[in-house]
Amino acid sequence: MKQVAADRLIQAPIDSVFETISTTEGFVNAVPHIVGVEMLSETTKGVGTRFKETRTMGRREATSVLEVTEFEENSHVRYVSDEGGTIWDTVFTVADEGGGTRLRMVMDARPHKFIARIMTPLVMGMVAKAVESDMDAIKEYCEGLRVEG
Repeated sequence: MKQVAADRLIQAPIDSVFETISTTEGFVNAVPHIVGVEMLSETTKGVGTRFKETRTMGRREATSVLEVTEFEENSHVRYVSDEGGTIWDTVFTVADEGGGTRLRMVMDARPHKFIARIMTPLVMGMVAKAVESDMDAIKEYCEGLRVEG
């Protein structure tokens, strides 16, 4: 198993940060390289929410189906995806910290197919850069909401 983790201190209320990371609308608004979302479930928030996300990765687009498997308001949300022979298990947690919100993201990659066992370690550098970029975008977006709001 491979893991990527990142955290940011965001100068915005916990409920705003959580709404951004736990809803497709919030995430799409915050992360500019997500270019499309298609809902695959009637549930649009919380456990059971399924959607297809399309994002630019370099000069190409990548599509993943994600499902929310854990959801606790203003605490954490877990997204799980099985793409390319790897289970991508991502948990975002939020906590009040010094008048702002500490956002932490941990992504576990568990390859379960032969080719994925070879390829997953090779793409983890790119994945780590994408995670850092997402976290920066979320921070910027949430802090902008605070200023505008």
